[in-house]
Amino acid sequence: MNASSTSLNQQLAGLSVDSWSPQPNAAYIPPHHRNRADRRENNTNWNRATSSKSSWRDGDLNQKNSNQRRYPSKEHYRGDYCCDFTKYYPERKYLSRHVGYWKEGHHIGARNFQLEKDLFGTADDSETVHTGIHFDQYDIIPVEASGRNVPPCIEEFTSPPMDAHLLNNIELARYKKPTPIQKASIPIVMHSRDLMACAQTGSGKTGGFLFPVLSSLFEKGPTKTINELSYRSYKTYPEVLVLAPTRELASQIFDETKKFAYRSWVRPCVVYGGADMGQQLRQLNHGCDILVATPGRLVDLIGRGRISLTYIRILILDEADRMLDMGFEPQIRRVVEEMPSKRQTLMFSATFPSNIQLLARDFLEDYIFLSVGRVGATSKNITQKLEYVEEEEKRSALLDILSSSPSEVGLTLIFVETKRMADILNDFLMDHRFPATSIHGDRSQREREYALEAFRTGRAPIMVATAVAARGLDIPNVTHVISYDLPTDVDDYVHRIGRTGRAGNMGMATAFFNRGNRNIARDLVDLLREAKQEIPSWLESMTRESNRPYRSEGGNYRRRSRDYQFRHNNDRETDKQNKTSWF
Repeated sequence: MNASSTSLNQQLAGLSVDSWSPQPNAAYIPPHHRNRADRRENNTNWNRATSSKSSWRDGDLNQKNSNQRRYPSKEHYRGDYCCDFTKYYPERKYLSRHVGYWKEGHHIGARNFQLEKDLFGTADDSETVHTGIHFDQYDIIPVEASGRNVPPCIEEFTSPPMDAHLLNNIELARYKKPTPIQKASIPIVMHSRDLMACAQTGSGKTGGFLFPVLSSLFEKGPTKTINELSYRSYKTYPEVLVLAPTRELASQIFDETKKFAYRSWVRPCVVYGGADMGQQLRQLNHGCDILVATPGRLVDLIGRGRISLTYIRILILDEADRMLDMGFEPQIRRVVEEMPSKRQTLMFSATFPSNIQLLARDFLEDYIFLSVGRVGATSKNITQKLEYVEEEEKRSALLDILSSSPSEVGLTLIFVETKRMADILNDFLMDHRFPATSIHGDRSQREREYALEAFRTGRAPIMVATAVAARGLDIPNVTHVISYDLPTDVDDYVHRIGRTGRAGNMGMATAFFNRGNRNIARDLVDLLREAKQEIPSWLESMTRESNRPYRSEGGNYRRRSRDYQFRHNNDRETDKQNKTSWF
């Protein structure tokens, strides 16, 4: 018995069951957590952020009650986080590493070369937007500014006294010179003036407001808030609010903001509908200085008491006309009511309809109206071509175009009017062995993000989209936009073809036109003429005949339709014989 008892004790000792003994007045630690606790004691840096006085709280508060749960004050809501949640959300890894914080007028944040590659890409990266060979032609675009005491335009990024840290990030992004909209808007925003800016798509409107706003934040530092609002509060107090109409555009602005806020104390966040609210709230709990949001989700979070607009310095409405078209005006006005009346307001869009003029009158004060090129104009870097195609022939015409286009040229974006047609056309292309994907409002946010990622990376170089992808999205290497269905408004046509020919790169835009689109024929002729594009003879004939008194005899109408189609079919046969390239 003694031998077996000794053997049993040796086995128990080898299992280390009783090797841990509680210390006097120590909290009980379960066995499966004991080794972890020992590692923490041996590693003093296991949770470095919570012991950092400069990143979290004042030293006196830490000394008074070290066991109290720590809530950062507003002015110290920078630096590292108290926990590494990136292992649960690896796509948000940039939020917890190498983020600076404000200290005596400086931005403290270590460089991370891998993170820089993720944010800024490389010179030969096809997923990063680069300026094209025709970028210098932007300088000839006319710029008109109206208002009181308009600041002069700049010529280089270094011309105004922008923050040095921002200039470093601009250099990392390989931006050599500002676009016309940036040359005019940067000094206006830096002089704290309200602005209503209209410029063609792909002209750099995002940088036009982002660069001066970040420069101002970098130089002035965070706003000091009273302890009653900042201490033990789950409410977020952003200082800059950017409103965008769609989740895709909001995500894109957020990506640009985190890029140029790299290594600074400024923390960007994004909230939009259709995504997990819990994850967005966790992001907000870590601090937010620039909030990018869609109106619906923002109003929801304000109603829940999770966001306060008390300290908003600058309000930015991007694609404001699109937000009004989508019925967001009540939400926008509700959001503005939550803000201080003394603020700077900026509105950016590619068009300036009457409802936007009314909104500018209500929200802007002593503002400057800035127009770069004609309001609603198309880029001259885009070669536009109109094809007369009846509805039943559109699929065949689309296959002809895709078959004649070299696969290595770039990405092709196809626009349709309905969600159902987007799915049908996507399946049709897949059946004909064209790798394609689709995006529309009925797809979940995860499906939309997956489709955009597949399109950006070239796994699916053809994307069929409804109007959800038409506004503001900056997808690199889109060389061809096909308007399978023309919109009823010519401004929507401008936005759609603006997905190509961006930043001085060349692009191709093809549109299928038939008698159902005759209501925009005159506007299309004006756009083509202004952009110095070839105007089809059948389109000019349709425009001239539309001025004549309309006769309801069906025979005459059908005869005209067949005549347009006959002339167009002859043009297509001529193109095939001459082996005309689409690019």
